[in-house]
Amino acid sequence: MILFFGRTDDPPLTRAISAARDAELRHLVIDQARTALYDLVVGTEALDARLAVEGMRVPLRDVSAVYARPLETSDPGDPAARARASAFQEWFVGWLDTTPAVVVSRPRAMESNSSKPYQAQLIGRSGFAVPETLVSDDPDEILVFRARHGRIVYKSVSGIRSIVREYTDADESRLALVRGLPTQFQAYVPGQDVRVHVVGEETYATAVASDAIDYRYADQSGESVLLAPYELPPETAGRCVQLAGTLGLPLAGIDLRRTPDGAWVCFEVNPMPAYSYYEAHTGLPISSALVAYLDGRRSAVPTGV
Repeated sequence: MILFFGRTDDPPLTRAISAARDAELRHLVIDQARTALYDLVVGTEALDARLAVEGMRVPLRDVSAVYARPLETSDPGDPAARARASAFQEWFVGWLDTTPAVVVSRPRAMESNSSKPYQAQLIGRSGFAVPETLVSDDPDEILVFRARHGRIVYKSVSGIRSIVREYTDADESRLALVRGLPTQFQAYVPGQDVRVHVVGEETYATAVASDAIDYRYADQSGESVLLAPYELPPETAGRCVQLAGTLGLPLAGIDLRRTPDGAWVCFEVNPMPAYSYYEAHTGLPISSALVAYLDGRRSAVPTGV
């Protein structure tokens, strides 16, 4: 049986559930918004547990694969329900790191994205070029970095999503705000954005055409985004699979840019990508590939180190 865990209003999760339903695969949805209503009976061993969900009783030993997208949920209001939901999620997330089932993706594997500078080092070891980077809360140091590179961008150093912005002259009046709040600055890299989704050992690439610095938020600046399927060079595709495998991620969203001279630069690896945005605009069968992987019909991604 395949378990799906997350919010049932989350498009990546719902697309995967639909793909499992279309493939007539036995599956169970664990809705984060309803975990206060579920029963969990744990035996003498942590892995010896039974889950009661929507009238079904499932021994967790029978679970062969899990696709988990734990997100923030609304407060149930009732303190008892809140405590029950919190306890369920804490236990379940811990189980994801210990179960022998295939998990997309284990919480411990996703920790590499908690520190962007740390993840950048792992990316560099994989053979991808990474932008020259400065993490600093020193305004003078930042000004020197800008003078060296001309154009620079900045974003948060944590795994919390932030908007990538270009540093401009207008930012100098606010530069003192970085004191005590280390921020990541990078040299601007010109070229073509390509988002690569790795599923097991397969890659699905999307070319992104936009003048926005961060195309995910192009609508906020009135700019457009055009997405289209893209054929990666085999060497680059293989390096993406290797990188995802090194991080222990069966599903990963890798942000690349192909520079005018043909080099490939990697900015970040998203361990819980919202692939549905790219699938909806390109028709790439990412959700079907994900469900096939969960069903064991794709070769496994190597274990991370």
